[in-house]
Amino acid sequence: MTIRNAFMITVLLAGFLFCSRLSAAEVHIAVAANFTDAMRRIAPLFEQTTGHTTRISYGSTGKLFSQIDNGAPFDVFLAADTRRPGMAEAQGLAVPGSGFIYASGKLMLWSSETDAFDDAESWLRQAHFRYLAIANPKTAPYGLAARQVLERLDIKEGIRSRLVRGDSIAQTFQFVASGNAEAGFVAASQVRAWRGDTGTSWEIPPDYYSPIDQAATLLKRGRFNPAAQAFLDFLRNDSARAVIESYGYSTGQNTEAGVNTATGCHAGAHRPDPWTSTGNPSG
Repeated sequence: MTIRNAFMITVLLAGFLFCSRLSAAEVHIAVAANFTDAMRRIAPLFEQTTGHTTRISYGSTGKLFSQIDNGAPFDVFLAADTRRPGMAEAQGLAVPGSGFIYASGKLMLWSSETDAFDDAESWLRQAHFRYLAIANPKTAPYGLAARQVLERLDIKEGIRSRLVRGDSIAQTFQFVASGNAEAGFVAASQVRAWRGDTGTSWEIPPDYYSPIDQAATLLKRGRFNPAAQAFLDFLRNDSARAVIESYGYSTGQNTEAGVNTATGCHAGAHRPDPWTSTGNPSG
């Protein structure tokens, strides 16, 4: 190879790298707390595959939606329900028709202690605990599902004084992991990611609570951001789905059919809201 040819190759390579950097963009994603562990694996895969970069904010679905409604600079919203993405589209905060279900979650009763309970339903009914952790049903869809389970089991008023309420499902999990609550209703994905050597869990039958279908949507701020659309496309490919399923989620409904922008709810979903509050005895 001559010096001239080597020089030309170097120039072409530099130009290619320069153009690649110019075409790369950053996407700011609001992510429901239950999806934290899966997202920490998906984001690097997306960056390596596309050259785009990510900036991620985690929190409860309700609080993230409130931030979006107040102008927070997010491009993409990954919620833990379909209602808030539907509301975002209906209120002009998201691109109409961009929503789809990226995962369906599962609820678990979990304790960090070994052999904490054998018959979970009896353990709950008999209140064999000092504190039971639950996410805020008003802002966290997993908290709403937990509340539905307690209603299904006909738990009496006395249990309210023993409920420790987390702002998000992540905080709820920490209440249990730290021992501040003997057990709590958490996402199955969190239990899958738990690295402790001990623990007791009960995967709650799906007919005890409304489906936890989790929708993603493209926010208005991200409609001209190539990284935003690229991320949503990536979320539906096989590599991302494999990661999602490894944390116990189902991806069988990973389609555009999930969000009803008229009601902000998944078609057919009914989420009763008979309780107006839960107690927080933690002081």
